Amino acid sequence: MSERNTVARSLHDLGLGAWFGGSLMGAVGLNGGTAKAREPRERLTLSSAGWARWAPVNTMAIGAHVLGSLALIEGNKARLAKQPEARTNTTVKAALTGVALLTTAYSGVLGAKIAKLADQGAQGVTEPRAGAPKKLKRAQRKQRVLQWLNPVLTGALVVMGAQ
Repeated sequence: MSERNTVARSLHDLGLGAWFGGSLMGAVGLNGGTAKAREPRERLTLSSAGWARWAPVNTMAIGAHVLGSLALIEGNKARLAKQPEARTNTTVKAALTGVALLTTAYSGVLGAKIAKLADQGAQGVTEPRAGAPKKLKRAQRKQRVLQWLNPVLTGALVVMGAQ
């Protein structure tokens, strides 16, 4: 008789779903939408406010995913010991989760830098305006990559979880 691990699977899947969906919606909807603000100074301010509101929810989602993942590993120790393909999948997912945690955290650090310089204005949330301070330009250019890397990594985890 197999264990269902309903609570662990729910934490794992719902947490990952929110992490993936939030990062993708943030890149497409929030950053894309606020880039349309009429005033360049509003663009970074509005985006930063939206990300600040999402951050606690995202933190809880990530925590739920990690807790669910650890509980699933614990609940499937026997299967992981016997099935090398399941062990490989779990190892790859753990590595991807680690990278996604790092890129998400770094994106948050960059977002805080951008928020502090929001009064400088911007062409778009991740597109510097001409004459922007170098510190802001660097943060925006890095954030331009991370805003897409985070949903790619978490999307890969969704696919691997379906195996």
